[in-house]
Amino acid sequence: MAKSTANATQSNAIRLDKWLWAARFYKTRAIAKDMIQGGKVTYQDQRSRPSKAVEIGAKVKLRQGNENKEVVILALSGQRGPAPVAQALYQETIASIELRDKNAELRRLHVLDNPHPERRPDKKQRRKIIQFKAQ
Repeated sequence: MAKSTANATQSNAIRLDKWLWAARFYKTRAIAKDMIQGGKVTYQDQRSRPSKAVEIGAKVKLRQGNENKEVVILALSGQRGPAPVAQALYQETIASIELRDKNAELRRLHVLDNPHPERRPDKKQRRKIIQFKAQ
């Protein structure tokens, strides 16, 4: 009897890489696996393996591009579905949302401090820039 209950719990267990893919954090399971192995994803504040079985209520910290997110697992799914269904699998923590907003504001302000020119300098303007730098 013990083996049958163990097999039942293992069959319902969802791997971390599969859950990240189903929750639409990463486009493929291979990318999710690479992120986990590269240390970009932590499960319960510890590095883990892609085959780690996830549990409801666990905290997952992950990186997507420049964004760091901390989410709590609300539901398990091994199938990738529509975005509204995938968003119901997790909830982002308030601290994570505030930190992402703060970083987005800092990036926006940095762009205002260093505006990009509308176009590249032409030959005459480049000569003036070179002369100015040589002084």
